[in-house]
Amino acid sequence: MDLIADIGGTHSRCALVNDKGKLIAVESFENHEFDGILEVFEHYLGRRRLSDRPTDVALAVAGPVGGDEVRMTNLPWRFSQAALEKELGANRLIVVNDFAAVAWALPTLLSDDLCKVGGGEPAARAPLVVLGPGSGLGIATLVPFNSNWAVVAGEGGNASIATSTPAEAAIVDSLRDPSGYCAAETVLSGPGLSRIYALMVERAGQEAATLLPAAISAAAAAGEPLAVAARNMFFGLLGGMAGDLALTAGARGGIYVAGGIVPRLLAAFLESDFRERFEAKGRYRGYLSAIPTYVITAPMPALLGLRKLLGYR
Repeated sequence: MDLIADIGGTHSRCALVNDKGKLIAVESFENHEFDGILEVFEHYLGRRRLSDRPTDVALAVAGPVGGDEVRMTNLPWRFSQAALEKELGANRLIVVNDFAAVAWALPTLLSDDLCKVGGGEPAARAPLVVLGPGSGLGIATLVPFNSNWAVVAGEGGNASIATSTPAEAAIVDSLRDPSGYCAAETVLSGPGLSRIYALMVERAGQEAATLLPAAISAAAAAGEPLAVAARNMFFGLLGGMAGDLALTAGARGGIYVAGGIVPRLLAAFLESDFRERFEAKGRYRGYLSAIPTYVITAPMPALLGLRKLLGYR
């Protein structure tokens, strides 16, 4: 039996993989209820049979992975890979960035796991990019390598954000840090949606409002004008970012949107300016219009990627 887990900024999702590669005992936990990653695993494995203790472990974490110590980006957790492997009694521990795990899952996804947005068709053996707003903004690239694939993980969520309208520029200018910098995930994340909405409310001269992303989405669904405007700006900025990534990576195999926000707002997303902003890159509109964009609707794609990393089909 093997253990796989997707440790995000808000939730941790754990599962066991049996010898046939089937995911079993899938559970999700709220991270605020735990003090660290080892406590999550002790709680999860404590509910399993002793015979279910894992042989190999593969983890996806929301943060950069390099060296023994891993520090989460939007969660005050850190751990030593060597110490965690020993604590779990595992023969092997694999730790990757959470969106690297999603990227590994891309070749395994079926049509039922995806919702296509706009036109375009994937080019064979061309790079693919996945991005997704959640607690932060995750990005990874899958590139052909010989007869297989390789994943390029990075911290693209902390790249600059480009704006296309005066309203977007005004929001981003208000969110710059003391050095004048505004990272993409400052606006393209759950907290980012809240920031956009709060600034719109303030500029409209209304009473200051601090709402969680779910409340803003509910207000937008009910037709509240500023919530609708905030949601639409969010989707437009995401489309512009996706187009930049497609150009940077030459992602003619497709752009995939994952994360905890867009799949829950799929109907509104399909009606948004996302695809238009994705293609609106001047003389490269034709290049981008040929590239397909998808929303990943599979509930836990990172776990599928981790299963693949452990050698299961």
